[in-house]
This record gives sequence, C-alpha cells and structure tokens, in this order.
Amino acid sequence: MNFRKLIAVGLLALLANAAAADMRTIVEAHEVRLSQFRAPASITGTVTFRTCDSCPQKIVSVTPATRYLVNDKAVSLSDFRKAVLTVSNREREYLVVSEHLESATIRSVSVSL
Repeated sequence: MNFRKLIAVGLLALLANAAAADMRTIVEAHEVRLSQFRAPASITGTVTFRTCDSCPQKIVSVTPATRYLVNDKAVSLSDFRKAVLTVSNREREYLVVSEHLESATIRSVSVSL
C-alpha cells in the first residue's frame, strides 16, 4: 500500500511540475510612486512611469478599455487626472499600474487617496 501511495505522490508531483511549466505572466502590476508617473492626455495616449529612481522609464499605451480607479471606484480619465493632480506630496503616494504584456497596453491604473 505504501508503494502505491509513493507512486501516486510521484505522479502528482510530475503533473504539477508540468502544469507550472505552462504558466506564463500575462499582466504585470507595477507599484509606482505618483511623482514617477505621468497620466495620459487622452484615452488613446500613453502613460510614462518608473518603478524605482534608477529604473528606466517605461512608456506604455492606453486604450479606451483602460480602467482608471480612485479609491476602488471606476472614474473617467478626466476625473482620474483631477484626483491625482490634487495630491500635494507626490513622493509619498503610490498607484498601481497593470500592464498587459502581450498587447503592450495598460489594463488599469489605480490609486488610493
């Protein structure tokens, strides 16, 4: 009986390893200091951000499907821009930028104020 359990555990381990090999990252979330972020000017523009002071600047396109969230509430791009422009200490506030890697576009930008 112990031999059967050992075989079963071994097979499960092999299957789990094979499944893990097929996994790939589709969306990457970046935590970005507000001072290192530039919001798009239009719904088909670009966002510019750095994930750290010494990191290279990234420029990624937004689409009409990009979501903007302020305090977990969906808002228009215009309202999002107004909200982040009112922040006085941009060094202390962070937002999350979700980048869809395959399409090289931004899925969402979220800030909690």
